[in-house]
Amino acid sequence: MLLTQVLSIFGFACYAASLTVIQAEWQLSNFQSGFLASSFFIGYVLVVPIATTLSDRIDTRQIYLTGGLLASLGLFGMGYLATDFNNAWLFLMLHGAGVSATYMPGLKIISDRVTMGEITRHISFYTAFFGIGTALSYFVSGIFIEQYGWREAFLITTCGPALAGILTWLGTNSQPGEKSFSQIRFDLKDAFPITRWKKVLQTKEALGYMLGYAAHSLELFASRAWLVAFFIYSVNIAAPGQSFPLTATVIATIINLVGVPASIIGNEMALRIGRHRWVYWVMIGSAISGICLGASLHLHWGIILTLALVHSIFIMSDSATLTAGLVISVPKEIKGAAMGLHSLLGFGGGLLGPAIFGATLDFCRALGNDGWMAAYASIVVWGLIFVFYTQYSLWKDQRKS
Repeated sequence: MLLTQVLSIFGFACYAASLTVIQAEWQLSNFQSGFLASSFFIGYVLVVPIATTLSDRIDTRQIYLTGGLLASLGLFGMGYLATDFNNAWLFLMLHGAGVSATYMPGLKIISDRVTMGEITRHISFYTAFFGIGTALSYFVSGIFIEQYGWREAFLITTCGPALAGILTWLGTNSQPGEKSFSQIRFDLKDAFPITRWKKVLQTKEALGYMLGYAAHSLELFASRAWLVAFFIYSVNIAAPGQSFPLTATVIATIINLVGVPASIIGNEMALRIGRHRWVYWVMIGSAISGICLGASLHLHWGIILTLALVHSIFIMSDSATLTAGLVISVPKEIKGAAMGLHSLLGFGGGLLGPAIFGATLDFCRALGNDGWMAAYASIVVWGLIFVFYTQYSLWKDQRKS
């Protein structure tokens, strides 16, 4: 499942790596470029409630296989059929819809089958491997774009999600009592399980983790969508006299790999000092480092890279903590629905993040400045709002946990 996690997002960073190329070719504004990145998450949030709710009723491997094939179809459409902004967002949305049927269902496949040891450690490794998959996606996308062009890069990465679905089907066994698609009746309650979601939201502990995940994902995916563009702007516009020792996509690869141990170690730290306390400190550190990164454009490349690494470490340090906290805070019978709502809120934040970042850039440049510090501030502020709200309202009676 760790291998399939990597393969399922093989094309995840392909658009981020080609953002500046596509923006120039199609003459897009920063908001339009950010919206294309957000389109992935539109598809994600539309499908994830259905995928995760059905995982409580049928063989989750079937959901995973379907998602892998759908994600590959979206990547193929982007590489072969997309002609401009007006249709590209549809294919990126399709890609996101497919990934939504792999990420949380994959986590449920693991949690349903792991019966020994500390379950949060298994979850932390699974969520951390999202970072490995993202890093690999940046790396191969950069190579393919440079060698063959952005369209060919999308076409080549179509193999990843489909292969992930096939490996999951062949590499795991069905659980006793699980049904197939043909054995269930589907209705709108499966897409919007309001009754189950109400049960989840009644648990303040779970609600806190979901809101935290939304703030975390908004910042994380906005940063990933614009990271390559940030480095390119720094070299070509802000400080044209300097050059980075590596290409922008390779730097993004390294930065995402650094987030892998940060996520795993972060969960271990949370087990020792308390999940709430750890999340608070990490989100405050992430906000500070993000704003500093946005303000570093004209500084030496070594300082920029250091700040980018620090920011990535802070972003990822509470990722596993938030997801593992949600999983262990809800009863098993509504675990799938809880994961669905958790993912819906989290990737809903991911939907807003890249567009907010791009719109902030456009607004600031209309006023005559580069806008990168303001853009980073626009995505990190949500974590600070979350800290304030939970500290003084939602989790006020559970601060020691």
